[in-house]
Amino acid sequence: MRIHLYSLHGLFRGRDLEIGRDADNGGQIIYVMELARALSERPEVTQVHLFTRRMDDPATGPDYARPVETVTDKFDIRRVWCGGKKYLPKEQLWPHLDEFVTHAVHHSKTHGILPDWIHSHYGDAAYVATELSSFLNVPFAHTGHSLGRQKLEKLLDSGMAREEAMRRFAFEQRFAAENSALANAEFIVTSTDLEVRSYGGYPSHSLAEFHVIPPGLNFDRYFPYYDDLVPGADMSIAQRQALYEVGENLEKFLTHPDRPPILAICRPDRKKNIDGLIRAYGTDPELQHLANLIVFAGIRSDISTMPPGEKEVLTDILLQMDRYNLYGRIAIPKKHDTATDVPAMYRLCAQKKGVFVNIALTEPFGLTILEASACGCPVVATNEGGPPEIVRNCDNGLLVDPRDTAAIQASLKRLLIEEDTWRRMSKKGIQRVREHYSWETHVETYMKLVEENRAVSAGQGRKNLAKNPKLHGRLKAAKRMIISDIDGTLISEKGDYAGLEELKGLLRNRSEELAFGIASGRSLDKIQAVLEKFEVPTPDVVISSVGTYIHYGYDARYVDKGWSRHVDHLWDADRVRESLASVEGLELQEPENQNPFKISYYVDEECGPDIAAVREALGRQARNVNVVLTQGAYLDILAKRASKGRAVRYLGNKWSIPLDQVVVCGDAGNDLDMLTGATRGIVVGNHAPELEELRGLKRVYFARRVSAAGILEGLDHFGFRPTAGA
Repeated sequence: MRIHLYSLHGLFRGRDLEIGRDADNGGQIIYVMELARALSERPEVTQVHLFTRRMDDPATGPDYARPVETVTDKFDIRRVWCGGKKYLPKEQLWPHLDEFVTHAVHHSKTHGILPDWIHSHYGDAAYVATELSSFLNVPFAHTGHSLGRQKLEKLLDSGMAREEAMRRFAFEQRFAAENSALANAEFIVTSTDLEVRSYGGYPSHSLAEFHVIPPGLNFDRYFPYYDDLVPGADMSIAQRQALYEVGENLEKFLTHPDRPPILAICRPDRKKNIDGLIRAYGTDPELQHLANLIVFAGIRSDISTMPPGEKEVLTDILLQMDRYNLYGRIAIPKKHDTATDVPAMYRLCAQKKGVFVNIALTEPFGLTILEASACGCPVVATNEGGPPEIVRNCDNGLLVDPRDTAAIQASLKRLLIEEDTWRRMSKKGIQRVREHYSWETHVETYMKLVEENRAVSAGQGRKNLAKNPKLHGRLKAAKRMIISDIDGTLISEKGDYAGLEELKGLLRNRSEELAFGIASGRSLDKIQAVLEKFEVPTPDVVISSVGTYIHYGYDARYVDKGWSRHVDHLWDADRVRESLASVEGLELQEPENQNPFKISYYVDEECGPDIAAVREALGRQARNVNVVLTQGAYLDILAKRASKGRAVRYLGNKWSIPLDQVVVCGDAGNDLDMLTGATRGIVVGNHAPELEELRGLKRVYFARRVSAAGILEGLDHFGFRPTAGA
């Protein structure tokens, strides 16, 4: 089984993860990397590919520009372009996700790594997985990590205006993607029961299948603090060195470095409630006497150059340190190494009988609580979100209301003063984290669900099978493709159906490696109506409305959104209509013949304009449109990037089908650009005069026979005729 994991934002690489660099590089990065490793160790898994965004940005370094990075023999990272080369925060990725889908399909097919199963992480990847699942006919599961609705509620509670929140965090797109995942994913993986309940506000909640599978820990990295005191303990030289260096570095900040630490490790994010922790410590002299406060709030070099939200949080931390005069009692290191420094800090904290604290305003799960407990640190944790389930399972700490300063102070002092309580919770945490939170247990449960789903759905997924049992997904395997116009080409307008039955038979029995498509000026529903009337096999792909839309099969839900977004570039339908409103001899066609990227007119044969006159009337707008005049009677104004030919070339690129292995068939002017270029073209015998300009081109064959019979003649000419199963 080949598994694709999709996690788009943040920075992924096989070593030295930059956890804490910003709000996009937190627990999700660790979760996904550890999940990928654990899945790749399963014997039934052939390969795990983690797809993320590729960038070539000096600010992030060259590692993230590599298209493929091998992590282990069965796990690699695949990076594809979207949204340019610069590093972008997740809120700015939404307009570029369709581009990611297109490039992910192309990369997967070109490299021969199409998936058997997909797993998406966070809302942006949920959108990508939903699209890929529908195109590839491959099932997917989803993990939300955090949800937009809960985040919006917290922002509104903190005083942010709804309009600002919606704009700044792209909640409209996020809500839609999260809701779509509920409807389309085979199942949703959550870490806690509370997380399941948090999906309740989404319209598609009742359509989802939820499974609570807590994540695991890497116990080679997070192990008890006393291991380094036991002779022969298996601690690496790097781990011992990190423990020494972390302790030495902290001593520079602290007047009494031997005091137990109160340790917090989190991103500089307002919801992590770092200011609440510092307020609790800074207003309690007894707590300051008992312990030092150590806050690892991400990685920073120059606060003034950081994103606004993080700059604001870090500035407040420094101002609070000054306000409460905490110099010598608080350490706020500027950087740390996730792989070595963070585990060392947990162990150092436990050695000194300190306490780990996570009092976030909301915490979907609480991975740092597990990490700290596995090393022997008792915890003071928020009673919001996932931590209550961890503390209930592990008996490893105390829960507090994150807004209750007195409760935070009392809980910290209890663990620092009551030695028996500290020792009991430290021991229970070490033991029970290993019992309840291992990656081996996680992937064992997960793979049983995957195998069960694939077994009852012939690998397509139960939801995929129920939604569209006719969706074939032949484009995944296709190495060749035939695309034909309908009217006059595939089906004669004069009732001459010679060759049609033979062609239909060949298409029904074609191999997996030959895709069949339609390219027509008709809308999708009219294409379906005429093809079903003549019992033409359902096409794998449909280019409709003169190239303005691409669909997979007849279901309008399976539209290629990457193509639609590409077509929309510089298109202004209102200006086009205004420019042509006063042109004599043009009459707008019926509403059903219009669409967002195409404006269609009837042309008066006596006084209607030619193409030159139309372009003159359009003025500067003519640079952003295609003008297609068919048989002197039908005028289509299309978005500049929309045409049958461009759509064919887009499909060839996306699905990695060489254009010299694509045969296109047409008979009229709106087929002209489809019949030129690198594809092979068949012009049927009953073609319109405007196609004569193509005669003599090596890649274009002019058939003597008409319509379907002409297509067969052309296929024979190119040696392209499909035989049964070939």
